[in-house]
Amino acid sequence: MDRRPEFRHTGVVKSPSEFVEHAERAGHAPAVGAARPATGREHQEGQTRAAVVQLLVENGPITATDIGERLGLSAAGVRRHLDALIESGEAQSVVPPRAKTRGRGRPARRFQLTSVGRARLGHSYDDLAGAAMRHLRELGGSAAIEDFARRRVQSIVGGIEPVRSDDEIDTVADEIAEAFSAAGFAASTRRVGTGVQICQHHCPVSHVAEEFPELCEAEQDAFVQLLGSHVQRLATIANGDAFCTTHVPVLPAKEPPSP
Repeated sequence: MDRRPEFRHTGVVKSPSEFVEHAERAGHAPAVGAARPATGREHQEGQTRAAVVQLLVENGPITATDIGERLGLSAAGVRRHLDALIESGEAQSVVPPRAKTRGRGRPARRFQLTSVGRARLGHSYDDLAGAAMRHLRELGGSAAIEDFARRRVQSIVGGIEPVRSDDEIDTVADEIAEAFSAAGFAASTRRVGTGVQICQHHCPVSHVAEEFPELCEAEQDAFVQLLGSHVQRLATIANGDAFCTTHVPVLPAKEPPSP
């Protein structure tokens, strides 16, 4: 008679960690691919890696020294995280032109996210959004896409009052950046020469905007209406740039006529 042991269902469901723990107590090596709960060190490493990625999003291109100073990390710690991100294709290093650097020696390398890194920040609904946009275009043509794009931008900046004089441009630009940051674009402003630039360091709809540039065009039109000035798009994430940059020229204040 065959008396090989039988395995019966006992009604008890064990988690993968319980199976691993039982195997280790029995003196067996854990199975390949068995799930292990994250240790405290792994959890902390993950939080630090996420903080590095956030800096690359909001401030990239940024030097390793700046990352270390902002996060309180050692040089070795910064290199470990950057090397891991570069190896996975999520980050890359760039060297600024020498004309823009000061002092002697080689300019410090700066680091920024790649399109792969940006894709992992939150594009889980890209396929669904793209399918919906294509269906909308089939139903209503380009006009329907343009109308949707305008409505979307208005949902972001609808509470901002347009400028009434040139000295309000900086204030309104800051309000636009704050509104887009609240919508997930990690936006900021900076003064450049006689103008101000609105920088969007992340774009949650960049993959959809690659196929539907009407989304970017609607943003630019909204900037013109709010700022009362011609604006120029210098770069867009949808076109493969590191971030979206919109330049807003600001005319110098007129001096009062001399008596």
